[in-house]
Amino acid sequence: MPIHIGLAGWGDHDRLYVPGAKAGSKLRQYAKHFPVVEVDSTFYAIQSQERFVKWLEDTPATLHFIVKAYQGMTGHQRGPTIPAREINEMYTAFRRMLEPVIEAGRLTAALFQYPPWFDCTQENVRVLRETKARMSGIPCALEFRHQSWFTDEYREKTLAFMEREQWQHSVCDEPQAGIGSVPTVLRATDAQATIVRFHGRNVSGWNQASTPNWREVRYLYRYSDEEMMDWANKLRLLEQQSEHVHVIFNNNSGGDAAENAKRLMELLGLARPDGGDPNEPPPPVVEQLDLF
Repeated sequence: MPIHIGLAGWGDHDRLYVPGAKAGSKLRQYAKHFPVVEVDSTFYAIQSQERFVKWLEDTPATLHFIVKAYQGMTGHQRGPTIPAREINEMYTAFRRMLEPVIEAGRLTAALFQYPPWFDCTQENVRVLRETKARMSGIPCALEFRHQSWFTDEYREKTLAFMEREQWQHSVCDEPQAGIGSVPTVLRATDAQATIVRFHGRNVSGWNQASTPNWREVRYLYRYSDEEMMDWANKLRLLEQQSEHVHVIFNNNSGGDAAENAKRLMELLGLARPDGGDPNEPPPPVVEQLDLF
């Protein structure tokens, strides 16, 4: 099916899993519910190939991965300029990490989400060109967090640039809370794939990065049925522009992401990867007895 719905991460969605499910079994259970997952742990540290191999072995071929780029590659780590040699090492390690999932044909994209201070400048356009060159041969998605890329003056230029450079567009649904948020732009820039990420609409909590537990506040939002029905129509528009539309719910703070995702699947008439109704629990995963 051309619309594929999933969640950001798999560890925090306890309502999906059998009570007492072990951490190591959650991805396997997740794959019964959804056909795509966003790997966020790679933003904080480049993972080992072995970890990806384990994830692939634990899940059916129906599960595909969106892998978030390491924060050192997207400029989230403020401080002294990182030497070019270290940046090259990051990209080499990141590409090597992706090899198993690429070889398995299960990589949707490497997702490059840039920080709120990454604005539309000539220097940052150069950074994006260099990034795409370093990621040559690997599908990449691009998400902005600064409104300047989508002002009336630059919106069409931004989209044309993404199309020329072969970036998948990561379309956002997020609060309209000043310059550090972007509008929803319903345009595909790649004929093969588009990503849509739901961050919630918690306007008051969006710009609270200086407060403790700000992540828990930022993504605390439950989409209403009316909002989900509106998005069902928008996704059908994107479906006409791109062969595959991958939808990720990131409104995890209150445990709402999974239920919103299942409701959207229902509205679109999508079945679970195992063929079941999205709102019916799949058969329980049998846990192997841990003898030692």
